[in-house]
Amino acid sequence: MKQSKTVAYLGPAGTYSQLALLNHFGNDINQCPCLSIDEVFYATEQRLADAGIVPVENSTEGSVNNTQDLLMDSMLCIVGEEVVPIEHNLLVPVDAPTMKIHAIASHGQSLAQCRRWINSHYPKAELIECVSNAEAASRVDAARGVAAIAGSLAARTYQLAIKMKGIQDQMHNSTRFLVLGHIPAMATGSDKTTIIVYTENRPGALFKVLEPFENLRISLTKIDSRPSKKEAWEYVFFIDFEGHQQDINIAELFERLADCTQQVKVLGSYPVYSGQQ
Repeated sequence: MKQSKTVAYLGPAGTYSQLALLNHFGNDINQCPCLSIDEVFYATEQRLADAGIVPVENSTEGSVNNTQDLLMDSMLCIVGEEVVPIEHNLLVPVDAPTMKIHAIASHGQSLAQCRRWINSHYPKAELIECVSNAEAASRVDAARGVAAIAGSLAARTYQLAIKMKGIQDQMHNSTRFLVLGHIPAMATGSDKTTIIVYTENRPGALFKVLEPFENLRISLTKIDSRPSKKEAWEYVFFIDFEGHQQDINIAELFERLADCTQQVKVLGSYPVYSGQQ
């Protein structure tokens, strides 16, 4: 009998990372909750898990720097992506739906994504920053007047009531997750490739990197920069673009990039998220 795949994710149970895992792999999977993004990488690299899933960017708060920094040194490859719409809810105990709220617990990004709503409805509430929305849900306490901001999965997991639904300031808020593995994904005809580009620290370096994309008519879907961690004020560029590294024009792109960069690290080519798995 075939053994179920094990997938590492940023836990505990009830996080948006777990929801991304379930959306991408389904329920017939062994789940390996981790305490940090670093642990997700470690568990996958050490083959304690067959795959890992990590957040890489939010549509309102931007890139997840920790994930990007870990990708620089990891030998794992990106084999898929998942986009999860983020709907934040105010959670309270089922048996105390009208309790007086003195504090609101949530992850720092979630608190930021609901800033205007909180200021409008509970301007005097103490804000408690937690390592995850799931941890925040576990800290809901009627006696102390602690509510939480989290998703509906956390509400079900910790048996809480949703007092207010969809309280995020931006209604089109979503988080993109990357699926990490050991074996590169094959081309499907609708793919995306992610690379890290190391350039010389001199004027015009980025322009030279982007020129081959323009000449070959390869569409960029994202470009971001991070400190290289090697020298002060030296940066690397994370670039997402359409196509698979097995495609002829992408092979030509890499040849041209070799002439104008110090190094190109291919993180992976993988199917473009379609909203259906």
